[in-house]
Amino acid sequence: MLTTHQVLLGDARRLPVDDDSVHLVVTSPPYPMIEMWDAVFASMDPAIPDMGPLEAFEAQHVQLDQVWRELHRVLVPGGICCINIGDATRSVDGHFRLFHNHARIVTKAVELGFTVLPDILWRKPTNAPNKFMGSGMLPGGAYVTYEHEYVLVLRKGNKRSFKDAPNRRRSAYFWEERNVWFSDLWELKGTRQSHARGRSAAFPLELPWRLILMYSVYGDRVLDPFGGTGTTSLAAAMAGRNSVGVDLDPQVLPSVETLMDQAVRGGAARQRGRLTAHRAFVAARQQAGKVLKHHNAPHDVAVVTGQERTLELWAPSACADGALRHQLL
Repeated sequence: MLTTHQVLLGDARRLPVDDDSVHLVVTSPPYPMIEMWDAVFASMDPAIPDMGPLEAFEAQHVQLDQVWRELHRVLVPGGICCINIGDATRSVDGHFRLFHNHARIVTKAVELGFTVLPDILWRKPTNAPNKFMGSGMLPGGAYVTYEHEYVLVLRKGNKRSFKDAPNRRRSAYFWEERNVWFSDLWELKGTRQSHARGRSAAFPLELPWRLILMYSVYGDRVLDPFGGTGTTSLAAAMAGRNSVGVDLDPQVLPSVETLMDQAVRGGAARQRGRLTAHRAFVAARQQAGKVLKHHNAPHDVAVVTGQERTLELWAPSACADGALRHQLL
C-alpha cells in the first residue's frame, strides 16, 4: 500500500484543495479571545485590535466561519470534520467572563449544513497550585477552573457510503480500543511546542491518531487546514492514510520528507503497540475465564467480535518516489 502526503502554503479561508476530495478533517484552529492568538486574527482583520471584547469575539469567529465553509466544500458527502477548540476566559470592563468558542462554531456549522455529532471532552488535568481563579475559599468569588477543551465532530450530510467494503473491514479497530476511544471524555496531556510564531499547547499525537482510526479507512485523505508542525499529517501517515497539511506560515510547516521519515521511524512501533496491547487484553480475558469466540487470521489473535476478524494493522516501512510504502505487520 502506498500513501501520498502534501504540505501546502496557503490560507485556510481559501483552501488549495478540490471539492469533495477529503474524507476527514482533524484540526485545531486559532482560539478566539486567547491572548497568544490575537496577532493571528489581527493579521486576518486589522480592525480587530481596536474592537471591544464582545465585538472582537464575533469578528474573530467571522474569519473562522470562512474556514468552516471551505471544509464543507472539500469534504466528501458523509465526510467527518473534527475540530479541537477551547473556550476562553477574559476580563471585560473589569468583569470576568467566559467566551464560548465551541458553541459559536457549532452554531455556524449547523447553518452551513453540517450534521453535529456527539463531541469529545479532552481533559488536560494539572496539579498546579495556582490553577484556581478568583478568591479561593470565599463563596461567590472564585471561578471553576477549565481543564478541558472540546473536540467537535461534524459530518457533511448523512452517513458516508463506503464503496470498498473489504477495505473498511481491514480498517477496523479492536473492541477494547472502541470502548476507550468512543467515550466522551479523554484524559490526555497537552503538548508544548515553541517556534517563531510563538504558538504553544499543540494537541498531542494521540489525539489525531485516535480520530483518524475512528473516522477514516486505509487510503483516505486527511486534511488539516491549520497544519502547523504537522501533527495531524504525521498521524495520518503512520495510520496508512493520505494527508494534506495547509498553513500560512512557512516557518512552521515541516517538509514532506521530514514527515515521511518521522512516520517510518514511529509508525511501526505505534501499530505494534496496538497489537501488543491487544494480546495482553486477550490474555487477561482468558485468565479471567472469558471466551473470545472469534479469530483474527491476519495477526493470529483471538478477538471479541466478528467485525475484527479481518482487521489488518499496516505500518509505514519506507519512502519511495515521494510516497510512503506500508506493509502488513
